[in-house]
Amino acid sequence: MFHESGCYGEVELGVLPGEIQSRLESLSGEWLEFDPPSRSIVVRHIEPTTDPFVPTIAKELVEMLAQLPPELQMEVPGGDLYVHTENTGKLVRFRVEEGGTLHINWAHPSYDHAMKRPYTGGREIALAPELHRLNGVVTFAAENPEGAAGGLCQVADTFEGLYPEGDCMVSHNQNAGTVRLELKDVNVDASQLVKHLQRVANPRSLEGQFDLTSFAAEQPEHQIRFVFEGGQTWVQHPLLWSPSHTDEE
Repeated sequence: MFHESGCYGEVELGVLPGEIQSRLESLSGEWLEFDPPSRSIVVRHIEPTTDPFVPTIAKELVEMLAQLPPELQMEVPGGDLYVHTENTGKLVRFRVEEGGTLHINWAHPSYDHAMKRPYTGGREIALAPELHRLNGVVTFAAENPEGAAGGLCQVADTFEGLYPEGDCMVSHNQNAGTVRLELKDVNVDASQLVKHLQRVANPRSLEGQFDLTSFAAEQPEHQIRFVFEGGQTWVQHPLLWSPSHTDEE
């Protein structure tokens, strides 16, 4: 059962009469409950049962929102609840807009139009190194292409991951002084690989990109793309929602 992140977030309901608050407090469910001090629907601090995550949360959220008469629904500030589906870890967002309209969206990760940020040495990586799955192509120039290629192979061969599979293909052109690295489902610590690339590549020669995902149940908000341009190293986090929901986290 996939429970790493459970459900998180809250939905503000605004100022409510005492009678409505009491009714909401009595509706404490498997996942959700009403928090009087914040006047919000929040996540209960208990372990959920084995009922399906998304249908159960949707039912409880709708039941709570239904306690508000139309005039109070129009005054709801709103908010977001997020949950990872059981087993697969897909991310689902329950968005209550201002005025009480409810949307349910499944995350569809895309790097199109995703912002690039300078790489800061691995602090942006949330996935455990032993689960890293790398895919992509990187090229660079090196003073000793043969030695640089051999060093990359050693990084891949000596990493003690949980999924020693995939193809790490390294080639070099001694005359041109270049090295090419192609990764296909390779289980290597991404930060360790980037550190090695930055050490052996000639200044401003790194080019290409690779994607970091996980061999475990996928959490799309933890995916990262490493981009190498003109020797600079950047990272991108995928945009999770469709273009009509571009207010990314």
